[in-house]
Amino acid sequence: MDDLDGELLETLRSLQQRLRRRSHGDVEDLGITPAQGHVLRVVGRCPHPPRMGEVAARLRIAPRSLTDLVDPLEEAGLLRRTPDPGNRRSLLLEPTPAGHGVLAELGRRSRASAAGAFAVLAPTDRRRLLELLRRVEQALADEPEDG
Repeated sequence: MDDLDGELLETLRSLQQRLRRRSHGDVEDLGITPAQGHVLRVVGRCPHPPRMGEVAARLRIAPRSLTDLVDPLEEAGLLRRTPDPGNRRSLLLEPTPAGHGVLAELGRRSRASAAGAFAVLAPTDRRRLLELLRRVEQALADEPEDG
């Protein structure tokens, strides 16, 4: 990796951290922690209620750690666990109506944060940046998975 590649990688990592902290860091007023917000977002992005094991894998955490995050979300009425009809030993997660409300607010905050962060770029520059990042993302998606 040459210096330019290293700088690109470090800049992308730093930008991702700053954007995440900016848009997801202050969620206490919603009654959740940033980690719980992340769980809620992952579950909310799934087209069908995911199994707890799938969510843990997407978050790259142990299933027990996910349980510790899901319990308070369920107690707060934001997530619901239901038995998986295809596997009695598995539980599915889905946002409740209140959870969907929190997800909508998290989305609003993320969009506002991104709009503020990218306001330093002209619209044509933002479109070009998106095009370039999507090209890199697609190239990575086309590579076979390790393992």
